[in-house]
Amino acid sequence: MKIINFNVSKTCLKAACAVAALALAACAGQPERLDLLVRGGLVYDGTGSPPRAADVGIAGGQIRFVKKASRVVAARTIDASGLAVAPGFIDAHSHAPEAVERIEGPFIDAQDLSQGVTTIMASPDGGLSPRVMRQLSGMLATKGMGVNHGCYVGHNGIREEVMPEQRRAATPEEIERMAALVREGMEMGCVGLSTGLMYDPGMFATEAEVQTLAAAVKPYGGTYDSHTRDPGFHMVESEREAIELGKAVGIPAKLAHLKATGLTNKGRIGEVITMVEAARAQGFDIVADQYPFDGATVRAVYDLFVLPDGRGDRKVTEAEVRAALADPARRAAVREATEHGVDKGFSWIKAVGYGSMRIVDAPENPDLVGENLELLAKKRGVAPFDLLADLAARNAVRVTLGTIDEADILELIVKPWVMVASDGAYVDAQSLARGYAHPRASGSFTRVLGHYSRDLKLFPLEEAIRKMTGFPAAHLGLADRGRLMPGLAADVVLFDPATVAARATYADPGALSTGIVTVIVNGKVAFENGKPTGVTAGQFVPRKR
Repeated sequence: MKIINFNVSKTCLKAACAVAALALAACAGQPERLDLLVRGGLVYDGTGSPPRAADVGIAGGQIRFVKKASRVVAARTIDASGLAVAPGFIDAHSHAPEAVERIEGPFIDAQDLSQGVTTIMASPDGGLSPRVMRQLSGMLATKGMGVNHGCYVGHNGIREEVMPEQRRAATPEEIERMAALVREGMEMGCVGLSTGLMYDPGMFATEAEVQTLAAAVKPYGGTYDSHTRDPGFHMVESEREAIELGKAVGIPAKLAHLKATGLTNKGRIGEVITMVEAARAQGFDIVADQYPFDGATVRAVYDLFVLPDGRGDRKVTEAEVRAALADPARRAAVREATEHGVDKGFSWIKAVGYGSMRIVDAPENPDLVGENLELLAKKRGVAPFDLLADLAARNAVRVTLGTIDEADILELIVKPWVMVASDGAYVDAQSLARGYAHPRASGSFTRVLGHYSRDLKLFPLEEAIRKMTGFPAAHLGLADRGRLMPGLAADVVLFDPATVAARATYADPGALSTGIVTVIVNGKVAFENGKPTGVTAGQFVPRKR
């Protein structure tokens, strides 16, 4: 006798039960009772399929149906006439939750909601250990959060716990202790391992160490997400390292915030595209995420300096920097630490070089905006460090630590294996004061919908939405998000395709987007009339494959 084993996921069972409930109700002649009915919109289901006219029924935090409604009773009906109705957008690379400690009260996250983002992935770039991630998730649960959050288990976070203050290769015993923490993170529902190999302490990890830790996520169906080792000076080699790791371990691998930065890499994104597509042709699941702006991380000029008695990741004050530069006995040592790091550690100049830096904001000297630091130093006949010191003496000068040519953005963004993500940190008074804020935090998703899809017509709207919904959900293992279908979580965004746009700029990085009409998170209206409703329906979303 042959035994047939039916392996049915919980998500599929929920969907089947939802459909069965509707069928029973119809047979009994009873109207379906809903919490919300989204009526009359053009539905984009998140798969990349063309849109269709349909209504979306929501009850109990789940989607009950996507079809023309009949015989339903809804506590509230939302008129979606003339609007696109899509799954809530998923940001696969976000630093927004890192601000929760400094925010009083609920973490509403208006910047994400105004873009239609309903789920964000915390702890990228090697960020957080399981212990710290649990603390963060606990704070978000206690305070309340406007959007959902998931997480990666962060290599740098676990390395700092296992080998505090150690700038060297790990021993086999230390690697095994780190692997145990990776498994702990996966048990708590993390989507995979993230690394930040450009940063301290990840920069001291060998390829063998990272590969061993990445292998620990494989039994859980996890993914590998990498801020690669040296994207400024060795872009192609660094991206190749991440690709080869995914191939060697046999897990999906994502090249985080992929871009070609600086003068040395201008026009070279095609080399990375060729590598990715060759790996994909061989059957390996290699993908990337991208934010659609022409500058990478933004920093106030004074924050680029490393003091000889500090580290590249220590937050210096403007007063400390100015005092050190004004002291002839210390200035040479400051230059050495700033350009080469302390004890071979991290520094921004060492990581990306002066040629990757462009002035994006100079309120008192607007004529400086757009100037590349390396080229400006040559023009003035001074050393780049001396130019940097001169800029530090001026108020509020900010630079991007990686200029990106628009042609490289365009060549990459059309690739079907590239999803949209923000790499955004929450924009508030503190981040603005320190010069950290970047418009990608408030405008990545709406800029793709408005500028690249609608205005430039690089891809149809259904493809733009797939890059923000079904695609990242599948890659991250969020089986109950990213699509509009019965049984899945009711994360839904309604927007006007004709007006949706980003308003955030380098000068005003926190400006909210326009054109997003309504955002529903887990069946609750979290954003409408251009502002959050105050509802905190966000949840921790674990990996579900």
